[in-house]
Amino acid sequence: MPDARPPRPAFRLSRDNLILIGLFTLMLAGLAGLAAATGWAETRAQIAKLTAMQMVILLALSLVNYGARGLRWHLFARRLGLRTGLMQNLRHFIGGFAMSATPGRVGELIRMRWIRRETGWPFERTAPLMLVDRASDLVAMALILALALALSAAGIAGAVPVVILALVAAWVATHPGLLARIATLAYGTIGRFPRLFGRIRMAARSLAAFRGPWIITFAAVLGLIGWIAEGYAFHLLLGWMGADIGFWAAVAIFIFSTLAGGLTGAPGGVGGAEAAMIALLTIEGVPLEISIPATLIIRVTTLWFAILLGLLVFPLAERRSLRAPV
Repeated sequence: MPDARPPRPAFRLSRDNLILIGLFTLMLAGLAGLAAATGWAETRAQIAKLTAMQMVILLALSLVNYGARGLRWHLFARRLGLRTGLMQNLRHFIGGFAMSATPGRVGELIRMRWIRRETGWPFERTAPLMLVDRASDLVAMALILALALALSAAGIAGAVPVVILALVAAWVATHPGLLARIATLAYGTIGRFPRLFGRIRMAARSLAAFRGPWIITFAAVLGLIGWIAEGYAFHLLLGWMGADIGFWAAVAIFIFSTLAGGLTGAPGGVGGAEAAMIALLTIEGVPLEISIPATLIIRVTTLWFAILLGLLVFPLAERRSLRAPV
């Protein structure tokens, strides 16, 4: 049966919009403070160097990332057994970006609600989609970061532990037996929430659908294409601003900052990612009058562009899910 309970999307979206506006304001305030310390004229001059076509190129490379990862989401959905079409899965995937700026991006679980309404599949059967998608991102980013560090002269303190942590987290998330044992051990220790841990064990068993060399390889390739595209955008941006530090160094800084921001647990990694990016660019000899606007622009054309697309698709995904017969 379709979900007859009203989801109250207007209130939730309004509240989430306020959170997004607050986060965006905090990011701008922090960067503005640094810009004021280095001189507004220099910062404005660097931003003015960019042409409309260059901004279009940055946004297009972000679309390559979203497209590749959206195709991967479709692959995972079909592998799980969902009879959902490509455009339907892309709608779920892109619409979920509206909730990216939530702690740990847990708000993106809204995709599971849309799938439940449209297919009747419960959360515990579709939760593996989120796990394997997040694990695939961690693996792709860790591999890119390791390769970038090996091929560049950039030395990033703490990068190796971040790579290892990302790979370990991805490995745990994609091993059904281990994840089920962790849930059982946690329940035995806490002794509460049996229904929750039961759902986690059921979700872990569903992860077995994603085991197999071909699907792992194809998913890894799509993830690598997506994240390297955004790293390349950062490289182009720095070159246009007169601070070409090399392709692999730029990629390493972009990927590490994105991972580091996520590890802080802050919504969307806001604050941590920007601080890491500016600090690493400074170590590479990039002056603040370039690193600050470069950080602002790349975050707007990646994270905030994704959120904007998500906000545009979110109402459509809500309407379609409510009208879908199950």
